[in-house]
This record gives sequence, C-alpha cells and structure tokens, in this order.
Amino acid sequence: MPRHSSLTFAPFRRDPAPRARVNGRRRHRAIGAAVLASAAVLGMGACAGGEAGQAFHSIGTGGTGGVYYPLGGSLAARLSAADSAGRYTAEVTGGSVENVNRVMAGQIDLGFALGISAYEAYHNGIDGGAPASDLRVIAPLYPNVVHVLAASGSGIGSVADFAGRRVSVGSAGSGTEQTAQQVLAAYGLSYDDVSVQYLSFSESAAALRDGALDAAILSVGFPAAAVLEATTAGGVELVAIDGAGRDALLEAHPYYDVGTIPGGAYPGADTEVATVSMNNWLVGRADLDTRIVDHLLTILRDDREELGRVHEMAGQIDLAGLARAPIPLHPAAEAFVPGG
Repeated sequence: MPRHSSLTFAPFRRDPAPRARVNGRRRHRAIGAAVLASAAVLGMGACAGGEAGQAFHSIGTGGTGGVYYPLGGSLAARLSAADSAGRYTAEVTGGSVENVNRVMAGQIDLGFALGISAYEAYHNGIDGGAPASDLRVIAPLYPNVVHVLAASGSGIGSVADFAGRRVSVGSAGSGTEQTAQQVLAAYGLSYDDVSVQYLSFSESAAALRDGALDAAILSVGFPAAAVLEATTAGGVELVAIDGAGRDALLEAHPYYDVGTIPGGAYPGADTEVATVSMNNWLVGRADLDTRIVDHLLTILRDDREELGRVHEMAGQIDLAGLARAPIPLHPAAEAFVPGG
C-alpha cells in the first residue's frame, strides 16, 4: 500500500453550482426521487417478509449502460436461486456514491462501489455527513482503470494542460467525479481552473467527437464501450497519468494502484498507456445477514465462468482481493479470504 505524503485533498463534495449540466438533470432528479421512494417500499417489504416467508433484498448497481447493472442483475438471479429465504432484485441507481448512502440509510442491502467511494464514506463521510463507520466490504469485484481522453490537436499532453479547458468529470456525484477531482488535484488543478462538464461516459464520447469538449476523465474497466466509441471515430487520444502527478495520487490515496492500458486496447493507441487503477467492491452494513454474505461469496467463488457470460469483467473477480479491502470486511467475509 502506498505511503501517504504531505499532499492532502479536501473531502469529496459536489460542486454546489456546476458550470454546465446535462440537459434533463431535473428529470433525472425526479427519477432519482422515484427510485428512493421505491426503495423505501422495498425496505418495508423486507421487514415484513415476502411471499412464502421470503424477505426482499435489493442490490444497488448503476446506469443500464455500465457494467454494474448487468452484473448486479445476474447476481440477483443467482442469489434468489441459491437462497430459499430471500428474493433479490437489482436496482438502477446513480452509482457508487448513491449506493453507499442508500446502504447506510437501510434502503438497499448491497451496493456496487468504487474503492474511493467506500473509503471516503467510511473515513470522512460524504457531502459533509458523519463517517459511515458501519460500512463494510462484502466482496471484491473487478478493477476500474482511469482513462484520460483528449481531443486530437488540442495541445493536451498531460492532465496539467487541462487549465482553461472544457473537461468532463463524469456524472455529478458519481465515483468517477470523485476520481476526477483527485486526479486534477494531483496535478495542481481544481474545478476553479477548468470548465467543468458533468457528462456520462457516452455523452463524453459524443462531445469529444463533436468538438464540444476538450478532455474527459473516465473511471471504468477496459475495453470501455464509450472509449472505443470515441477513439474509433478518430480525433480522440488517450493521455497518460504518470510522473509526479501519478506519484502524488498514489501516495495520498491508498485505494489507487499503478495501472496500464495495454497497447492495441483502443484504435490509435498502439503502445501501452500509463495510468492508475482502482478496484470495485460490493458493500453492505456491518449488520447484514451472514446468510446473504455466505451465498454471495460462494457464487463469486464458484460461478465466475457463468457470470463472465453476462459481462467479461466478471472474469477478473478474485476473492484474494478481500485481503486488500480499503475498509473493514464484514465478519462473514473474513472466512473467504484465501489463506486467512
């Protein structure tokens, strides 16, 4: 684990007055409110118990276009088949930060989350809230790789060149936005230095192609569909995270690892690109039923090949990752640590 340096970063907070927003954000907020209302109903159902004595359990995933949702749906189906006492559903959510908050609020039982979201919530809280001391890692997932994209001919050869540019940092409040803030800070920049754009992965790809954006930061497994979309059309390049900026990032935040994007992973990128990576996790509360944890980890241990048919990233799941969790493990997960 990298040592911490004197470089510090402010706790993650959403920009209270973003310079640019995606069209339809108000509609998205309304949808989010509806999802939360549905979650409350599900929560009451879980307390009362489902049909034939089954309890309802929900898994917070992400948007339908990412990896979280299809993988979460497959896990929910397998958990429902394996656990005669429970019925599981996968919910569309805003991603890591929302999942962590809803897990802690008791609105969902399990949530997909980036290491950054779990770590910051556990140690520092999110949006000024109290530290989530009851948050626990339930299972390791696959690694996300930080992709930095820039428009060809923009003169951007490093994150340090982002000053004054239009930069997408991901959807507001997402794990990618948390990552983007820290990447910028490692290169001596903040939101005050760039024109912040809160775009999804696919929106970022389209904006780069159309010349409406200079650069984008995406935290995602590779090969990523949005990055393929952007680079296949040409006019978009991968930018390395290396040198003093990467060193500062690794030393300041223990959930990052040295990463690379292999040569040939994307059109026009024939040589390896240096970057950083971060693992994804399934998180839950410390009081989550041991039965659920046992079933889930057994599935991840024994059914990875089947899960890989749903999404190739599932093939990278390794329970050995439990030993490198960024926050404490659920007590039932400790029995699944290889060699533990």
